[in-house]
Amino acid sequence: MSKEPKCAPSKNLNGGFPHFATAKELYEHILEITKLGGELVVRNFVGVIEDIRPAPSLVETDLFPRGALEYYTKKNMGFDYTQEEYDQWQLAERGGEQGDYREGMQAKIRNVIDCLKKEPLSKRAVIPIPFNSEGSETADWTNQGQNKCCRELHLYLEEGKLKCTAIVRMQNANIFVKNIHFFSTLLDYVAKELGVELGEYTHWITNLCHDRTATSC
Repeated sequence: MSKEPKCAPSKNLNGGFPHFATAKELYEHILEITKLGGELVVRNFVGVIEDIRPAPSLVETDLFPRGALEYYTKKNMGFDYTQEEYDQWQLAERGGEQGDYREGMQAKIRNVIDCLKKEPLSKRAVIPIPFNSEGSETADWTNQGQNKCCRELHLYLEEGKLKCTAIVRMQNANIFVKNIHFFSTLLDYVAKELGVELGEYTHWITNLCHDRTATSC
């Protein structure tokens, strides 16, 4: 690791939210609190994952075996993938346009790296997700591609580590493992480029449902 970056003095109030050692514990928790399924919505859930490294953030399920997780992360990171991988792993049940974050992602990642290298005190290291091709004045609730589940990732340097807060419009508990594998991979990539360790990750969800059977996820 390189010299510890300059960090702003801070008071992080996420200490008041539930903390989970890894993504697996948070996943099990949100499955439990949404287990009634159907139209049940848990509002404004916030959880903090203390170890967001990629290895402990790989949580396999029946819906998302390792191959599926790695494919979707590769796709959302903007990396190349094969037609064979697409045919094997792409399924509507695993999320459609709402969970496709690929467009412009490499440029967005380069932007936050540049930001935190040049100005480590910055509050502008943000990865916005929706409206890549057009402005938000075109917002259309019927367009799944515009209504991305994750809205923004806010990256910041604190206590010499790279930390992140995600703002999530909609989280289906059974799809969380796909999201968190992607986010952890992205954060690990940025941390290595900055030469810093990964710190905690805060996951803020406005609407939390069990699965995609809920209306207008």
